[in-house]
Amino acid sequence: MKLYFAPRTRATRPRWLLEELKIPYELVRVDPAQPPPELQTLNPFGEVPVLVDDSVTLFESASICLYLADRHPEKGLAPAPHAPERGAYYQWLLFAERTLEPLALELRKGAALAESERKRLDDVLTVLERALGDREVLVGGAFTAADLVTASLLHMLVHAGALESRPRLVDYVKRHTSRPALRSAMS
Repeated sequence: MKLYFAPRTRATRPRWLLEELKIPYELVRVDPAQPPPELQTLNPFGEVPVLVDDSVTLFESASICLYLADRHPEKGLAPAPHAPERGAYYQWLLFAERTLEPLALELRKGAALAESERKRLDDVLTVLERALGDREVLVGGAFTAADLVTASLLHMLVHAGALESRPRLVDYVKRHTSRPALRSAMS
């Protein structure tokens, strides 16, 4: 298994998941300004992340995370396919990617959000807080790939100062971003 990776990109998510899985993989560090020629063959946009696993080649961090969690069900990073929590797991992982990420990326760039975007972000964060309730994870009773993706995006919001009035979400981020697997992925 091979992961094409660049620090401080969406490639951190699949790398974090690989570290959670504790499986061997080859890390190919990529300079986004000068990607290797084979990256264009593997991803039509020539961007990271790209995962190559035998005959399977994937790009897009969420698809890689879903694939890896399913490929290694014994590690428990996704509910079983027929478990009642499976739908919620998909929902929260895609909610993070589709609904939360665009707002987080705007703030990460240092952009000021328009009034409608600030309202949307407030609504999104309220939905997440309600979903968590007093639990430590979004789905079931254990950390999943949905938590990994969500925590990575909320981490951006912590650094942008957007979670100052939301200690529940800050605790969620701190708990999950202090996991040893993320520390390994960041090295």
